[in-house]
Amino acid sequence: MSLIRCLIFLCLLQLIPLFIFIGGGAAMSLLYLARLGLRNPDVCWDRKNNPEPWNKLGPNDQYKFFTVNMDYSKLKKDRPDF
Repeated sequence: MSLIRCLIFLCLLQLIPLFIFIGGGAAMSLLYLARLGLRNPDVCWDRKNNPEPWNKLGPNDQYKFFTVNMDYSKLKKDRPDF
């Protein structure tokens, strides 16, 4: 009886890294979805005060998650005001 319990316990110990990585992946995906919902200019939560949030972005605003070799502070405005 104790041999079976030891085998079950060893199987559960081998599954701990799997649970850690699955839990970490789920947490990171939820954080990324929260970031998309709060930072992305395509999402509009308040239609009365800010119906078009993409028009209030300046050329120096960074909303992309990852860009290679891009310095947002040096960009100039190249679009008209609405």
